[in-house]
Amino acid sequence: MSEKEMNAYRFGTGKEPTDEMLEQIMKEVAQEARESSKKVENARFEQMRRNIAAKQEKWAEQINQIINS
Repeated sequence: MSEKEMNAYRFGTGKEPTDEMLEQIMKEVAQEARESSKKVENARFEQMRRNIAAKQEKWAEQINQIINS
């Protein structure tokens, strides 16, 4: 199926999509979901890294205060 045919199809037209159309749509949705999930996961881990760095800095300051007291 050509990209033009895929882009021309609309679900609300009352016309049922072909199996080939549905398969292509499902593949595209799955790919977009994987990409979106990966972005969220990367953002989450980056935030965790920032939180760890902030806590390490806080602990280092507290340890230095104890050592220098």
